[in-house]
Amino acid sequence: MKRIVVKVGSNVLTRDDGKLDITRMSALVDQIVWLRRHDYEIILVSSGSITCGRDEMSVDKKLDSVSQRQLFSALGQVKLVGLYYDLFREYGIHVGQVLTMKESFSTRGEYLNQRACMKVMLENGVLPIINENDTVSVTELMFTDNDELAGLVASMMGCQSLVILTNVDGIYNGDPKDKMTRVIPMVNYDRDLGEYIQTTKSGFGRGGMITKTHIARKVAEEGIKVIIANGKTDNILVELVTKPQETMHTEFRPNPNPTSQVKKWIAHSESFAKGVAHINEKAAKALEGEKATSLLLVGVTSIDGDFEEGDIINVEDPDGKVIAVGRSAYSSDDAREAIGVHDIKPLIHYDYLYME
Repeated sequence: MKRIVVKVGSNVLTRDDGKLDITRMSALVDQIVWLRRHDYEIILVSSGSITCGRDEMSVDKKLDSVSQRQLFSALGQVKLVGLYYDLFREYGIHVGQVLTMKESFSTRGEYLNQRACMKVMLENGVLPIINENDTVSVTELMFTDNDELAGLVASMMGCQSLVILTNVDGIYNGDPKDKMTRVIPMVNYDRDLGEYIQTTKSGFGRGGMITKTHIARKVAEEGIKVIIANGKTDNILVELVTKPQETMHTEFRPNPNPTSQVKKWIAHSESFAKGVAHINEKAAKALEGEKATSLLLVGVTSIDGDFEEGDIINVEDPDGKVIAVGRSAYSSDDAREAIGVHDIKPLIHYDYLYME
């Protein structure tokens, strides 16, 4: 079976008046059921809890943004999953809720626990419905939006594809309001699209197209095909399968030489780093060269932070740019003592080193 993550954005599930679009939601469920019946294994990452919460009640007194997020997401998540439960139950499909936080991916143990949970759901025919736990994820350590969460889940679960449904047809080669602008149909995983991307954010979500393209490139580099398409287009998921050449979308072509499962975890771990290894120019050139290379302590100039063996650390070049992230083979104290020493084990072995 082909395993796919389908991410549904807030703009897809929200009408122009800010209310939940239950008709669209029902249509997407119908399409997911079609995919399941055609040998696709689906993991659904769905936004919409805050929209649902706002629908449920209005507040008399003014709340700050954090309090609103907590209140509306707590109310709305119940309603959102309840609606999905009723819609999928008509087809005899069981659904299960997974609420997670960015911190839950920060250690290898928690990462594997979440993977095991979703794996057992899929093995028993249960469709996982995943969302960020906005009731407690209110610090700076939040997912940029659910695109980032969907990318991490696709990587973690070894998916063949990630489909990001938004309210536009794909990545445009200019301003979408310009009549001459066209959707870019195919993008290689290593292509920079910065010149084309608009900086405007989604009307009802946290992220914008910059976030989507950044996540899409990273996930495609890990060997997973990524599709950005318009979730408001009728029957979009089915047509992406049955008529891909005729269906408007942008596809990020995956890296034919994907990284290992451990490196896929490390690739998304930069924000979890407990420390920084500063390296000299020679070491930076070695890491960025074509040959696979571990980070040796002889090339390290200084160590920042307090970390233990096995923790994630960033690697910065002489200009202060993060060029890699990896799993340290030393504690911070032991690493500092060994700076500049030859012929000892690497600070970060190549198998646990991901180049940015």
